[in-house]
Amino acid sequence: MKQIAVDPELSVSVLRTMWKIRRFEEAVEDLYGRGLMHGTMHLSIGQEAVPTAACLALNIDDYITSTHRGHGHCIAKGADMERMMAELLAKETGYCRGRGGSMHIADTATGNLGANGIVAGGIPIAAGAALSAKMRGTKQVAVSFHGDGAMGEGAWHEGVILAAMWQLPVVFLCENNMYGMSMPAAAAFNLEKLSDRAKGYGIPGVTVDGNDIQAVYEATQEAVDRARDGGGPTFIEAKTYRWRGHSKSDKNLYRTREEIEEWRLRDPIPKFEDIVRAAGTLTDDDLEAIRTNVRTELRTAVQRANAAPDATADDLLSAVYAR
Repeated sequence: MKQIAVDPELSVSVLRTMWKIRRFEEAVEDLYGRGLMHGTMHLSIGQEAVPTAACLALNIDDYITSTHRGHGHCIAKGADMERMMAELLAKETGYCRGRGGSMHIADTATGNLGANGIVAGGIPIAAGAALSAKMRGTKQVAVSFHGDGAMGEGAWHEGVILAAMWQLPVVFLCENNMYGMSMPAAAAFNLEKLSDRAKGYGIPGVTVDGNDIQAVYEATQEAVDRARDGGGPTFIEAKTYRWRGHSKSDKNLYRTREEIEEWRLRDPIPKFEDIVRAAGTLTDDDLEAIRTNVRTELRTAVQRANAAPDATADDLLSAVYAR
């Protein structure tokens, strides 16, 4: 098992990924606020450690399925920020040629089977991808990112039941950010730990601090190894927090400022920076270089995406399939 904070190369990679997610979403928020981006989007600012650490346990040909709050998953699995930004700006150079937007980005080259605007929509897709891998004997694993709200949907139960019954190589990773839209998870579930629900399906379940890179990585790596070796699915609950409202239309009136501020103090990025600094793995100059590099990379991505040709409706039917 890798010890991330004492490995300079891994530490740089992890911090770069978390900063890319943070800066990408801050840029998206700014562009939307200035009327340069339309539709809506769901930001995961504050949750960067979960996708970063989880995808560290995956191979490039392993699969992930995402959610409506999926920018972080996409970046952590290796997506190009320019193509992502172009998609959100409705440009022809976007991952889905500007037709999918924030909630429907997919990148099959990195195993990302797509974000999904349907709550729990990625669960059965991940189970299907895992079934395909098992039937083909490829040793690939699927990780299905989902929120706590997804666990109240029928698709979640159906996907987990099938995965458990057929011992599929899939990991169900719940990013429990404490709210399903505006419903507190504590009010929606009569459980202290959502991972206890795994017992009812006969699969392992574990709860970890979702803002702790090493804890999320170790839980995911163990689950991925088990799945790859034929041991079947695992359920992981990663407790984290989204700083912003559910979506851009959310006035965020159901949470106190004190609660939000308390979680801001648990920010996973400076938390990990403190760890690697204390370990002597990276210096302050190293950390600043990472931040500067990411800022430059993102600025270039925004400029190039904005200059790309707009998507048009002229050939929309080329992406429609009917039988």
